[in-house]
Amino acid sequence: MQIEIATNDGTCRSYVYRPTGKGPWPAVLVYMDGLGIRPAMLELGERLATFGYFVLLPDLFYRSGPYEPMDPHTVFADPEKRKILMEKYFALATQANIMSDTRAFLDYLEAQPDVKAGPIATTGYCMGGLMSLTAAGTYPDEIVATASYHGGRLATDDPQSPHLLAPKMKARVYVAGAIEDQSFPDDMKARLEEALTTAGVDHTIETYNAKHGWVFHDTPVYDAAAAERHWQSLTTLLHAKLSDAAA
Repeated sequence: MQIEIATNDGTCRSYVYRPTGKGPWPAVLVYMDGLGIRPAMLELGERLATFGYFVLLPDLFYRSGPYEPMDPHTVFADPEKRKILMEKYFALATQANIMSDTRAFLDYLEAQPDVKAGPIATTGYCMGGLMSLTAAGTYPDEIVATASYHGGRLATDDPQSPHLLAPKMKARVYVAGAIEDQSFPDDMKARLEEALTTAGVDHTIETYNAKHGWVFHDTPVYDAAAAERHWQSLTTLLHAKLSDAAA
């Protein structure tokens, strides 16, 4: 179901998926990847709901206006389209903006009668992995489990780097990186590992034998086995932290 959520900067097109049966259900907030809302992204939300969760999937590019679903093959192959993606869409989908939006997303979930009261979980992909981890440190009392899949820039010198929020995090954290990923290389994994360990955050960081972006079947780097491993690790995390509320 498509809905609209009012934010400080406008109206965010979002998608809601509910399990079959009668709620309330625990909620999962999904942060999309850097290719925007498209069939493969919507399919992820739909499948996640089948495990017994109320799923909210916002369009994090709403500030840039309406857009046609992006073709990952075309975007990756065309430098001009990549430039437009970076300058028109990524430029406005900043951590500060998305964290402001997240307040509206959390308020929406809290107001839904078929959402189980209490903390929620988040998961994110590519740039959404960065947002998912940032949200755990920004709203620690409301997020109990956080996953990041092929997320990038998770532990950098940027003052907004999510690893700096580790002392505030209360969620269980799961991070899955890719091999040969320039946006999340081994030294960055080690830096994130140190930050989370020092802060006493319950966490797991793994490297999948797959390329950056492996989860979605419409990308050139899709890896079926790694995508299923993603589902296994995600549902294990959610069950562990939301099991008392799951259907």
